[in-house]
Amino acid sequence: MGNTSEVNAFIFVGLTDVPMLQVPLFIMVTLIYLITLVGNLGIVAVISHDSCLHTPMYFFLRNLSLVDFGLSSTVIPKVMTGLLTGDKVISYNGCATQLFFFLAFANIESLLLAFMAYDRHAAVCRPLHYTTTMTSKVCVYLASGAHIWGFLTSSIFTGNIFSLSFCRSYVVHHFFCDIPPLLILSCTEIHTTESIIFTFGSFNASFSFLVIFFSYLLIFITILKIRSNDGRQKAFSTCASHLTAVFIFYGTSTFMYFQPSSSHSMDSDKMVSVFYTMVIPMLNPLIYSLRNKEVKNAFRKAVRGQSLQFDHPFN
Repeated sequence: MGNTSEVNAFIFVGLTDVPMLQVPLFIMVTLIYLITLVGNLGIVAVISHDSCLHTPMYFFLRNLSLVDFGLSSTVIPKVMTGLLTGDKVISYNGCATQLFFFLAFANIESLLLAFMAYDRHAAVCRPLHYTTTMTSKVCVYLASGAHIWGFLTSSIFTGNIFSLSFCRSYVVHHFFCDIPPLLILSCTEIHTTESIIFTFGSFNASFSFLVIFFSYLLIFITILKIRSNDGRQKAFSTCASHLTAVFIFYGTSTFMYFQPSSSHSMDSDKMVSVFYTMVIPMLNPLIYSLRNKEVKNAFRKAVRGQSLQFDHPFN
């Protein structure tokens, strides 16, 4: 990564510049972060504890929870520091590091949601072949591929962005280092960088969207063929939590990254960013636990002190 920048640090505008809102926002963000940590790490612990949850579906859910934990921890602690102490400065290298991990975790989450959709397709459409289709080796390969691709694309994005010169300003009109506010600060030609980001981003989004779309298309076709209402309801409940998470994640991501540059508003971008960096990682464990009887039963067993030893995720 070539540092051709004349800026060696950045200053965030932050969530607000109104002094009276600093403390209330700090309390709110802290509560969100604590709920996120407890929820996601709780999901990881419960799935690891309970052998009944050592299936492909929960293997991917555990990975998703770890990614949500990493995503929120990349952004929120710095936001909390800025709200509490007023220190909104981040070093050049610190900004690059934050952007790298944020993009990596976001890309990994996108692919994990796609692979979870494929898993639901295999469970609903080919139940008799499910155990031979979604083997432990296949699940590990898919999860590993998501992580490798996520960190690879993040390296490409971050390397291209931080090869630019940031000589117009050092003030980032955001509360963390993200692509749109950093591109605005560049005083060099950004067409090539935008093209690379758009190409890789479109490929990643298109691949995930197609996997999810065709998986659920086949799922809905299969459900419509089920004659009993109980059978249909059971099939729908199998997919409801994941489908909710998909709509929330891709809805906000599409609004943020796939609108024209001229349509970007820093204030609206900040509001959307709050949603997918803070709210979504907090909501995912709630969505999967509140709508899932197996997870709720596992939580109850953990609270009662049952099944307290860690096992292999595919026992």
